[in-house]
Amino acid sequence: MRIGAHVDSADPLSEATARAADAVQFFLSDPQGWKAPKPREDADRLRAAEVDLYVHAPYVINVATPNNRIRIPSRKLLLGHATAAAEIGAKGLIVHGGHVNAGDDLAVGFDNWRKTFAYAADAGGFALPVLIENTAGGDNACARRLDALARLWDALGDYEVGFCLDTCHAHAGGEELLDLVDRVKAITGRIDLVHANNSKDTFGSGRDRHDNLDGGTIDPELVVAVIRAAGAPAIVETPGGVDGQATDITFLRDRLGVGSPAA
Repeated sequence: MRIGAHVDSADPLSEATARAADAVQFFLSDPQGWKAPKPREDADRLRAAEVDLYVHAPYVINVATPNNRIRIPSRKLLLGHATAAAEIGAKGLIVHGGHVNAGDDLAVGFDNWRKTFAYAADAGGFALPVLIENTAGGDNACARRLDALARLWDALGDYEVGFCLDTCHAHAGGEELLDLVDRVKAITGRIDLVHANNSKDTFGSGRDRHDNLDGGTIDPELVVAVIRAAGAPAIVETPGGVDGQATDITFLRDRLGVGSPAA
């Protein structure tokens, strides 16, 4: 069981050491911007590291939208990030499920996801697994509620697609964590990564505000149960910097009965 944290991208391996993490997630470019990722000078060191690496795609990416000015650049940026993430040896690229605008048919969003994978296939395919992440809010979201997720997976049936389950997003999005893994796997057949986060807000709030595992409105034992049932690596995206995340990692290791990298 590999457990780690979302960290600053400047020196992810040092951030992993500071937290005693055996996995890290980070951005390769501004998460709120449209610039393509640049080659990293530490690429050789990252590829050789024993720490598992995950890359989170920029938040601006929305391949589901009918808006051409966002959808088309989103496809290109997602493909570029997949290539750059593979070059540093990352195990997966996490991207939010996206949404359509109010009044749009959600079916268009699912079909735009299908076209995104078709676009990538025409370019030789994504260079590493793309993990679609459930989101917390929005009535027009493609991966907030499980009924929408099922329609998305139906649309992507011809392609190999991974899934990242965020516990805060599920709770805020109105999905109970109890037995959630079984319900998700009945749709996706897999969970490749868990974002292990508590929520500052109440169930069904639609608000994406993460909290440390010993705070927030989710029973932390439910987060542990999700990770155990998923059997997947876990990344904490929690506040508090090194100290806060190290505490969360230690909590998970203690509850899951797994040792630290040095153990």
